[in-house]
Amino acid sequence: MTTIPNYRRIAVLDIGKTNAKVVVLDAQSGAEIAAIRTTNTVLKIGPYPHYDIERLWAFVIGALKSFAATPGFDAISITTHGASAVLLTADGNLALPVLDYEHVYPIDIQEAYDRLRPPFSETFSPGLSGGLNVGAQIHYQKSQFPNDFASVRAILTYPQYWAFRLTGVAANEVTSLGCHTDLWNPTTGAYSSLVDTLGIRALMAPIRSAFDALGPVLPRIATEIGINTPVPVYCGIHDSNASLLPHLVDNEAPFAVVSTGTWVISFAVGGDLEHLDPRRDALANVDAYGRAVPSSRFMGGREFEILAAEIGQAAPNAVGEALETVISRGLMLLPNVVEGSGPFPGKKMCWIGEASASPVERLAAASLYLALMTEACLSLIGAKGLIFVEGPFALNRVYLSALSALTGSEVVALPGSTGTSQGAALLTGIRPAAVTASQPVRAELRGLQDYRQTWHAALAGG
Repeated sequence: MTTIPNYRRIAVLDIGKTNAKVVVLDAQSGAEIAAIRTTNTVLKIGPYPHYDIERLWAFVIGALKSFAATPGFDAISITTHGASAVLLTADGNLALPVLDYEHVYPIDIQEAYDRLRPPFSETFSPGLSGGLNVGAQIHYQKSQFPNDFASVRAILTYPQYWAFRLTGVAANEVTSLGCHTDLWNPTTGAYSSLVDTLGIRALMAPIRSAFDALGPVLPRIATEIGINTPVPVYCGIHDSNASLLPHLVDNEAPFAVVSTGTWVISFAVGGDLEHLDPRRDALANVDAYGRAVPSSRFMGGREFEILAAEIGQAAPNAVGEALETVISRGLMLLPNVVEGSGPFPGKKMCWIGEASASPVERLAAASLYLALMTEACLSLIGAKGLIFVEGPFALNRVYLSALSALTGSEVVALPGSTGTSQGAALLTGIRPAAVTASQPVRAELRGLQDYRQTWHAALAGG
């Protein structure tokens, strides 16, 4: 019989691509009771663009120190964005900076890597831009910085690097290894052939379960933070899989989860891998239990951020009221606002009918665009059943209504800014009371199906 730890509060390191935060969650309710946030900056100096790891570390230590006494915490869990690996020397320092996955390599390096990477049938990982395939990052670092790479003694996935900083225990974990890295074979549950092709098998840290406590906080760090009793640090999990985990615990397949942040990542739980199209950013992720889950994605959060900065802000009610006008007038936005990924590769952003549109109408059209993109992603992975929407888009009523109307499914919006922290907290063994979701959205929007057909026709003709 498994013993459930008697934790009262869990501290979670939640490092996203755009922002990072440390939160404390109540173990019984799962509620976020304290939080500190910062931006996640990319440094443009040095050999290539990279994350400001030491600034993030100082932020993490400062946040944990501020929370040590009030509200306090009994355990630490970790979740981070994917598409990042950390190269360590024998003394645990960085052999090379942690590469920003949006950095694009010279064409000759890209072509050399394309000749090495395994087929989609082995990894269910499509070829992506920049360093979105972690294998491409490692190939770039090894081929272009051979002297630095020669000092590498361990390669860690990104959540586990932060666990290493806290505990001194090096590990890898399958949700990050299975996150379109090219390094993992989800059907065998083992490394892909690329690990041997790159000659890095001996460097890969041991694989541990996301649910494993790797060890207590190192004594010198515990002293700095101000904790007097051993605090276990759990292995950690890829952020989209953190959002998925509570649903795997609470629901039966089939259902879909749309995790929104910088990326909008859709999961079809209970789906199959047979019809995934790697050319359209459909792939397999790997969940916390090591199971392959059909997935698709586009950079929707970044796109909406760009659009909102261009258009300006408006009251949500006003945007909702403009939706009918947008549909009837055929005001629409075609992909892609951010190029390089998503279900419609190679397409470039184009407005139709925007000349006479007000800012409020353009914002409504932008939300409708995001719903159309999400519906396309869900269709690609054969999603069925309820659709759960996590993260910032759960607060966008136009998006939720349009998504329900487009898919013909009920859409459940979950409260809170993200589900990643709550999912990461579950790794510690706690089982908080079920989150009270908002009333499911079931919407029909007059003229939307004709609008959808026009949108797809315009896309096909572009």
